[in-house]
Amino acid sequence: MSGVVSGGDPVRGLVRGEASVPLSVLDLATVGVEGSPSDALAGTTELAKRVEELGYHRMWVAEHHGMPGIASSSPAVVIAHLAANTRTLRLGSGGVMLPNHAPLVVAEQFGTLQALHPGRIDLGVGRAPGTDQATARALRRTEGPLSAEDFPQQLGELIAFLDDDFPLDHPYAEVQSVPHGPLPPVWLLGSSGFSAQLAGALGLPFAFAHHFSAQNTLPALELYRESFQPSEVLDEPYSMIGVQAVAADTEEEALDIVRPIALSMLKLRQGVPGKLPTRQQARDYPYTELDRAFVDHWLADAVHGTPDAVRAGLEELRERTGADELMITANLPDAETKLRSFELIAKSYRMI
Repeated sequence: MSGVVSGGDPVRGLVRGEASVPLSVLDLATVGVEGSPSDALAGTTELAKRVEELGYHRMWVAEHHGMPGIASSSPAVVIAHLAANTRTLRLGSGGVMLPNHAPLVVAEQFGTLQALHPGRIDLGVGRAPGTDQATARALRRTEGPLSAEDFPQQLGELIAFLDDDFPLDHPYAEVQSVPHGPLPPVWLLGSSGFSAQLAGALGLPFAFAHHFSAQNTLPALELYRESFQPSEVLDEPYSMIGVQAVAADTEEEALDIVRPIALSMLKLRQGVPGKLPTRQQARDYPYTELDRAFVDHWLADAVHGTPDAVRAGLEELRERTGADELMITANLPDAETKLRSFELIAKSYRMI
């Protein structure tokens, strides 16, 4: 069993160095065209060890399916491995796509993780499938239309299993989630107003995917705060946003590093997801005028440059959004480049 994190707030993060809010990490176990899933997961493990040393508060992994460039299809499995290789870093899902799973299964998985690593586990859940329609049907074992309309009911069941708190007349009143014990904090994830409003109504912490839905960030956060009702979990809103950020020694190098991520996002939007291209492939790609416009727009929403420029960009984003925590992601397949980026950001904030 890894080290137990005692005391402190299970939701609100710790501020380190000169950072104005807690800084955390989101990783997708990115697979490059020159690498393998094993390489990607080994890189994610090394990243977890290093960001723990650097003073980042938490690290999450995300559920995606049918995407050759992402190896984190099973967050609970990855989290277990990362927790066994770290001691104090909070680890969680960013997130588990709840419609793909029976709520009882998720409650048991994260109950097990919490039992193995007390006080270190976060359960972030979302309502998107995290994949294409055919794969989502395979996951859910259905040929019918896909819908997230029953997501609030699924979320309610998940929380009731974790709390062991179904009404006496509920069909699952006698069903117990095992292992059962201290609850992992439940976060609601989103890229639209639906999840923001639901998180507020339930008094849950809210994580918004600014890194791929920047145009919706401010409206969603405003809706979350307006909808917030105090709960046993939180007495006031607590929001975190994901942001793509890459630091390097020069502006030119940082742009060269981040450009393949933009190309991979372009290919995803075109319906042809694949492994992350190399820097040379991103330089040589035959961009159309529309392609170039998409890439330029995506790069404008990412934060990249020298360490001081990245710090300034993150601070501007925090001030503009009022986010209580920043979760930095850098979808880079090269472990050394990714590690160095997180080190440079940590040093810019005097976290080490």
